[in-house]
Amino acid sequence: MKLNFTKMQGAGNDYIYIDCRAAGLPPDAAAWAVQLSRRHFSVGADGVIYLCPPLRADGDAAMRMFNADGSEGVMCGNGVRCAAEFLYTHGVRRDCIRIDTPSAGQRVLHRVGDGLWQVEMGRFTAAPDAVGAVGLGGGPLLDVPLCAGGRTWRVHCVAVGNPHCVVFCSQVDTLDVEEIGPKFEFDPLFPERVNVEFVKVLAPNVLKMRVWERGSGETMACGTGACAAVVASVLNGHCKKDTDVDVLLLGGTLTIRYTGDTVLMTGNAVEVFTGTVEV
Repeated sequence: MKLNFTKMQGAGNDYIYIDCRAAGLPPDAAAWAVQLSRRHFSVGADGVIYLCPPLRADGDAAMRMFNADGSEGVMCGNGVRCAAEFLYTHGVRRDCIRIDTPSAGQRVLHRVGDGLWQVEMGRFTAAPDAVGAVGLGGGPLLDVPLCAGGRTWRVHCVAVGNPHCVVFCSQVDTLDVEEIGPKFEFDPLFPERVNVEFVKVLAPNVLKMRVWERGSGETMACGTGACAAVVASVLNGHCKKDTDVDVLLLGGTLTIRYTGDTVLMTGNAVEVFTGTVEV
């Protein structure tokens, strides 16, 4: 069958969008994500996002995100901004858009410029059950030792929709993320796997970050990961609360503000191209 899609990216984090608001999530959603995400052999992306009927009366749509390996993600910060931009350009002409998710609840997004959205990412937690960690202690899982790749790291495990393991290190530019990333993702301490952020503090309001995402590998950006990095930076005294922090990623910059009550993320949402593919 032929499938219409839209390719979008936020800070280089690219997803294929399929509008299922009329029919609902297709039964082959996971298989399509694997097929369509293959770079060089198909459309190519970090995953596929399906826009489905809203789950709440005040929702504009529901978002279901599947990684390149077919696993379903809980939340995607860059993906939800692009979802808002998609809806805005396809009939939902409002500067405030509400997007539901099955596991992470509703996200409220505000249009703050042309192709620029701010999303309320909600509260964070460092509790072991939320991060999906076992054997790291009773929590909060901040500044705890973890052995991976033959060395011991001090890590900060934070859940902002998705589970994240934040590592502060000075060698971000030269770090072999392809080598060390899977050591964290598939560590038995994280039975459901984990996203890993390698962060260098450049200034009190500037971080540099590379990310290894569970199910997708190293990506150009990760919205929830950038939020986790800023939260960990504030809790460690590297950054200040209620202050905009620019997170420099391979694909662009995200601006994160941790207020204490919620985490706000601002970044771009860009349509790359549209097309039709055989599935």
